[in-house]
Amino acid sequence: MFSAKFIYEKYRQDVFVYLVSLTHNPTLSEDLVSETFLAAIKSLPNFKGNSDIKTWLFSIARNKWYEHLRKKNDTISFDGLAEIYLQGREDIEKSFINKTIANEIITFLNEQEKRTKNIVLMRIEGYSFYEIAIKYNISESSARVIDFRTKKKIRRMLERKGLRND
Repeated sequence: MFSAKFIYEKYRQDVFVYLVSLTHNPTLSEDLVSETFLAAIKSLPNFKGNSDIKTWLFSIARNKWYEHLRKKNDTISFDGLAEIYLQGREDIEKSFINKTIANEIITFLNEQEKRTKNIVLMRIEGYSFYEIAIKYNISESSARVIDFRTKKKIRRMLERKGLRND
């Protein structure tokens, strides 16, 4: 079995890069790396080796990211929610547009090949290209290309429908 020190030294950078891809915040990612490895060390005796250790660590990291998001949302007070609600019509319209875009993307993905749809959904859920590659028995590069091409198609579809102008 691997030592905690070995796992940390070997996979710390991979976990950090993965978390930055989710959070877009290096400082937050550093904190989440620490939480990830603390959780991994605690549960290392229970690791049965049914998955690649890197996949296991990415799963823990993703769960730490989700925990962070839940905590962040749970701390919004009623006053904060009321302020968001009262900010005006523009935000309500933006919210409607975001829901419309999400529905269009789901409709678009449902029309794609099953593997393509599932790869994009895994990316949306925060899975790494490494995890996707293992699940679909393809290279990380192939997973990236499928995701990139699908994003490009989605952007074009949204532009044609007048839902994207950034």
